[in-house]
Amino acid sequence: MHTIGKLLINIIFTPYWLLIVLFGLFVVILRQEKTYLLIMYRTNTCGELRLSDAGREVTLAGWVQRTRKMGGMTFVDLRDRYGITQLVFNESSDKALWEQANKLGREYCIQAKGVVSERQSKNDKMETGDIEILVSKLTVLSPSLTPPFTIEDNTDGGDDLRMKYRYLDLRRSCVRKNLELRHRMTILIRNFLDARQFMEIETPMLIGSTPEGARDFVVPSRMNPGQFYALPQSPQTLKQLLMVAGMDRYFQIVKCFRDEDLRADRQPEFTQVDCEMSFVDQDDVINLFEEMCRMLFKEIRGVDLPKPLQQMTWAEAMKRFGSDKPDLRFGMEFVELMDDLKGTGSFSVFNEAKYIGGIVVPGCADYSRKQLNELTDFVKKPQIGAKGLVYIKYNSDGTVKSSIDKFYTADQLQKVKETTGAKDGDLVLILSGDNANKTRIQLCSLRLEMGDRLGLRDKNVFKCLWIIDFPLFEWSDEEQRLMATHHPFTMPNPDDIPLLDEHPEKVRAKAYDFVCNGIEVGGGSLRIHDTNLQEKMFEVLGFTKERAEAQFGFLMNAFKYGAPPHAGLAFGLDRFVSILAGLDSIRDCIAFPKNNSGRDMMLDAPSELDQKQLDELHLTVNVPKANK
Repeated sequence: MHTIGKLLINIIFTPYWLLIVLFGLFVVILRQEKTYLLIMYRTNTCGELRLSDAGREVTLAGWVQRTRKMGGMTFVDLRDRYGITQLVFNESSDKALWEQANKLGREYCIQAKGVVSERQSKNDKMETGDIEILVSKLTVLSPSLTPPFTIEDNTDGGDDLRMKYRYLDLRRSCVRKNLELRHRMTILIRNFLDARQFMEIETPMLIGSTPEGARDFVVPSRMNPGQFYALPQSPQTLKQLLMVAGMDRYFQIVKCFRDEDLRADRQPEFTQVDCEMSFVDQDDVINLFEEMCRMLFKEIRGVDLPKPLQQMTWAEAMKRFGSDKPDLRFGMEFVELMDDLKGTGSFSVFNEAKYIGGIVVPGCADYSRKQLNELTDFVKKPQIGAKGLVYIKYNSDGTVKSSIDKFYTADQLQKVKETTGAKDGDLVLILSGDNANKTRIQLCSLRLEMGDRLGLRDKNVFKCLWIIDFPLFEWSDEEQRLMATHHPFTMPNPDDIPLLDEHPEKVRAKAYDFVCNGIEVGGGSLRIHDTNLQEKMFEVLGFTKERAEAQFGFLMNAFKYGAPPHAGLAFGLDRFVSILAGLDSIRDCIAFPKNNSGRDMMLDAPSELDQKQLDELHLTVNVPKANK
């Protein structure tokens, strides 16, 4: 205590000026250190400098975009994440430096020190186009091999090549901007949900397998031989347990995994904005997340969505558009023609059909035989599956030409014109079949194809809506049984619960999808929170009590401890970003995506395991020779 007292006295009686000097020296040292760290590689970014910076000495660092030699002058475009700045090397000023610059190749990583100068020939296409840097010192930080494709927005690299060298592809500004947009969206989403009392909670990546739904990715357990984890298709049951736990409002921006066939809007691993809420009904969920979507469209694209958004039942969407995710950017709604064409002529295909529907394609009555044959070939593709296509041309001169005009009178074809609302100059395309929903889906593909051909699917136009009242179950031809349309935890419409025993196919779900431009961006439902009703759901799905208990006993047991009414929704972040970015594929907004075969071309994954690893996991691989 005596020592401490003496120290305090010495400090108290130290002259104020000395303390001030010591503090000042400390600050100077810190500032110098900070300055040293800053200018070690760069004082500014390549997108930052403007004419107001003229005369400043700066240090930049980045990659060589291109070089141009013009007599005794060499110009180098230096690129980083933030932009491009032109560097100037003059033979007459410093020949050695000029010669050094002439040895630079594309994608060399360099540092350049010099003075900001006004550019003589300004480039209004560049944000830094009013200035250039008169370089006094050049340092090659890392040389580069010639890249396998040009690092330009319009590159000469194919998809597989760019994916193999994805770290180079990400240097392209058009790809980088997609990731910047993704980052901004996640920040906006987090802030929105945080302001509304949502708590971000992580759920495990290694869980038990749930065969109901898409195929799981499985992970062998070394410590539990012969047993496997699964990667989550979604955190569905876990977030429901969080509601039982009283977390009230949960969200997570989370990786999900599904081993399913891939296409442009699918990846084996994808990201969801996963949300769950307690003590809410369907309207509460829809209203809140519609508000979030409205905010995102406004902030990202400056678009004001209508308030409120349209809601359409699943049955109406299928009848009008043949899809539960209708694209409302253009018309061509389906018109049912059973009364006009079945039994009114001698065309046996129509007379035997269970459904006949058509679309009116405005202004296309002048389509040639070749164009119509192309459309016929299109609907006959295996993935669409129609047997043929019927057309009626209502020519601008009032005449009618049809592929079925020998089977129907002029008056009968005129009746079709009246029913469809077609005008002179329009083309009517008709499909038929023995299954209404199947034929409607085929007609939907044709409608979208015509929308593409006529340029009606503008990526800068956004038409959003909610689809509600989905069927709770759907028939699986593969499984030969009813399957849950969404998942087994979806709440049936209370009005339809009596139908569960005798007519489960007629039961509607308290489910809802957010659709934009013909793409399902998000979806959710009210959840079952009653053990008895959940058991009934499993029974309808063909689960034995033993199987239900084995797979989901933990959830049903949790419901016995005061489970609150709850509901949720998940948005596909990759899809959402791709829509707002105007992309054709979600791959372009994912840093390291897989190709259509589910392969990572850069990491060469998936790959075979060493025998030692297989032995540790007690696994034997038996792949048929044809698959090797």
